[in-house]
Amino acid sequence: MRVEIHGHRGARGLWPENTLPGLSRTMELGVHALEFDVALTADRRLVLTHDLTVSAVTSADRRPVYAGDPLYPYVGKPINALTLAQLRTLDVGVRLPRHPDDPFALTQVPMPETRMPTLGAVLGLAGAYEAEGVRMHVELKSDPTRPKLTADPEMFTEMVVEELDRHGRLGNAAILSFDWRIIAHAAKIAPGTRRFALIELDTLHWNEGTVRGGDVPAAARDAGATTLSPEHVMVDETLMAQASAAGLDVAVWTVNDPALGARMLDLGVAGIVTDYPDRMRELWRERGLALPEPVGPLKPVGV
Repeated sequence: MRVEIHGHRGARGLWPENTLPGLSRTMELGVHALEFDVALTADRRLVLTHDLTVSAVTSADRRPVYAGDPLYPYVGKPINALTLAQLRTLDVGVRLPRHPDDPFALTQVPMPETRMPTLGAVLGLAGAYEAEGVRMHVELKSDPTRPKLTADPEMFTEMVVEELDRHGRLGNAAILSFDWRIIAHAAKIAPGTRRFALIELDTLHWNEGTVRGGDVPAAARDAGATTLSPEHVMVDETLMAQASAAGLDVAVWTVNDPALGARMLDLGVAGIVTDYPDRMRELWRERGLALPEPVGPLKPVGV
């Protein structure tokens, strides 16, 4: 069985998360899958952002989209209250940590004046790189406890599936979400696309109506998942045995320490989601595992 390296938000530890330059460099480094987050704007555009409100850590205001815009400044505002034009004024290439010991601020290369991309732009980038060997993992940000900030899960899923289909990516992509309503709808409308049920201790109750008897993997399978994707603190022999009985692979997140990665491999995970794909590539070399091929950089026209 192939064991995969999944770049988390591109490679958050190395380059600005959820950005075109960060994603391009991650493909050039070499990952099996490129993971990123999407949300829906006020004008129904799919943009890359981990948060449902504009993050003060990953985003900085530069100017209003027009003089006197009453929604400016945009940092702290809901993504679904802002248009793509408003969001595109933000600089998302420099991490602005709340704490001086933020680990990613210490290792991430700043890329000032980077703009928030659309899902279509990312898929177009992967197409331009001819990165057919890199699977696109699209996490749909949805929080059923905050409905005012969250898109209708079925409509949201349909928009993402349509965009993947437009770029010929349905067979080489995965739909990810902590909100299993999205997983269930994706199973109906895109049965050939992989579906990752994300789980963590803090949000497991979102789907408690589907979990009975403590068998989370079986519940995820019944909800339509093809893979279980737990936070690493949840992964042990019991969970792995339950996942195997449910017929699900396990892709664990977010693993940045090679020693932890080694323990996860020993438990039998099929994939590791990491902010530092470079570290996991070294672990893969040590273990003699097949490494993902780096994608060559874009060539100038005519070369």
